Amino acid sequence: MTTTDWITDIALVLVVFRQLREGRLDLRFYLVPLGIVAFVASQYLHTVPSAGNDLVLIGALVAAGAALGVAGGVYTRIRGADGHLFIKAGAVSAVLWVLGMGARMGFQVWVDHGGADDVGRFSATHDITTSQAWVAAFVLMALTEVVTRLATIFVRSRLVIREPQLPAGPRPAAAALDRTV
Repeated sequence: MTTTDWITDIALVLVVFRQLREGRLDLRFYLVPLGIVAFVASQYLHTVPSAGNDLVLIGALVAAGAALGVAGGVYTRIRGADGHLFIKAGAVSAVLWVLGMGARMGFQVWVDHGGADDVGRFSATHDITTSQAWVAAFVLMALTEVVTRLATIFVRSRLVIREPQLPAGPRPAAAALDRTV
């Protein structure tokens, strides 16, 4: 792994830690992670191989990224106050984000430190034709996780805007549906 690999992987993992503290939901919230994955995609996603079972591998990891992204967006608290939206990632959201982003980094470290032969055998057995299929699958997984999480949060934020703002004081039982765990 190059220094750039480490920096981008760690930056993607750290994005969610910034959200463990409640902050305003603004344009920067959307642009920072999108900018990071756009950079990663431009650096590593040169082709999307389609021979053999390459698309099956890519589809499986994209589906995993989508599931992690939607779940992460659902387990993020969004509230309105004083005409602004505030966001806070819950523990479940943070764990899902680190799991998804960490999987890519962990796989790359494992391949670089002895796992390449195992990946090669797996690829041959399952008709995955090139190493670029693995690169495309993990980059698209990360991109999908980011986009689906942000899309889920965006949709949920629009619903919060439509809800009437409650005055300070005891919250009704419906607040129990908040999934920030």
